[in-house]
Formats: sequence, C-alpha cells, structure tokens
Amino acid sequence: MADALRRLDDREDCRVTAVSLLYRTPPWGKIDQADFYNCCAAVETLLAPQALLAACLEIERDMKRVRVERWGPRTIDIDILTYGSLTLDADHLTIPHPRMTERAFVLMPLADFAGDLVVEGRRVADWLEDADGAGIAVANENRAWWRG
Repeated sequence: MADALRRLDDREDCRVTAVSLLYRTPPWGKIDQADFYNCCAAVETLLAPQALLAACLEIERDMKRVRVERWGPRTIDIDILTYGSLTLDADHLTIPHPRMTERAFVLMPLADFAGDLVVEGRRVADWLEDADGAGIAVANENRAWWRG
C-alpha cells in the first residue's frame, strides 16, 4: 500500500494530502483467508473521476493485481470512496463507494482525517459509531508509514 500511495503521489496530476493509520482487518465477505491491511488517503487531483479510476487501476496492474474472485486475496485494491460532493453512478464507478458506510474497515481509517466528512447525509464519525469494528487493529501508528 505504501508503494501504491507513493506511485499516486508521484503523478503530476495527483497529490496525497493525508493518510490514515495502517489497520489490520479480518477478512470480510470471504473469510477463509489471511487478514487484510487497510488505509485511506485524501488525494487532490486534476483528474476527472473516471480518469482517476483509470490511474488507480493502472497502479494495481503494475503491482500485479489479478482479479480472480470477489472479496478474495489480492496484492492491492484501490477504491475511490468520495470525490468532493459528487454523486456518480456509472458503469464501473459509483461515488460515494457502495456500502462504504456499512464497513468499519473503510470508516475507521477514513475517520482518522475526515471524521466530519458528510457521506449520504451523515458524518463519517457517526457512520463509524454504528459499524462493527470487531477485530480491526492498528498495525502502524506512524502516519508517515507510507513514505518509506
């Protein structure tokens, strides 16, 4: 994830402005696999949402991401959660990210720097209060963990 964040930040059209703590998370959806690591980042970009998605998918491909099974093991998974106040429902991109408000493994790192962000009418911190965060643990408390 650190490499992916650095690759995004190294682009001339993107700048990482905040990064959460790093979290270790029990698998979700398909539970017979190893724990995941999760984080969130704020990115300023000149790219439109679809172009940003393309850039993220390119980073995933460069890092040998292979999509074999839904919710299965993967080397990296980069999602666009929000894009300013935009709401979008396109073929390959939905903003805000579907079900993000139900998933503590998304909300917990997002709340590290954007607890007051309003998503679907509620603050991220408020969504987090209602989410099940069982088993989620901080893996690295250093906010600069991704700088390498």
